[in-house]
Amino acid sequence: MAEDKIKISPDVCSYVNDEHRKLSLEIALPGVEKKDIKLKMHEDSCNLIAPREDFDYVTALTFCCPVKPEEAKAKYQNGLLKVEVPFKDPMEDTTEVSIQ
Repeated sequence: MAEDKIKISPDVCSYVNDEHRKLSLEIALPGVEKKDIKLKMHEDSCNLIAPREDFDYVTALTFCCPVKPEEAKAKYQNGLLKVEVPFKDPMEDTTEVSIQ
């Protein structure tokens, strides 16, 4: 029976841009192949699994404010995954109520 690999949390730096319009994540994943990175994102969180030969990087993050996951952009280079995603406009899903 194959032995389960240990799980390690990657170094993550998250910050908001100067205009407070988008969230940036920088995730250190040295030794990981780009094709092996699995990043899933919701409006309020994300989940990452990035296996290496000797262990797996895993993390789940929650966000301070809702984001637009369908507009997220990610780039992986030299062991660093950079993700940018815009915040959702707080009035985006509002419904106007008729007043009688």
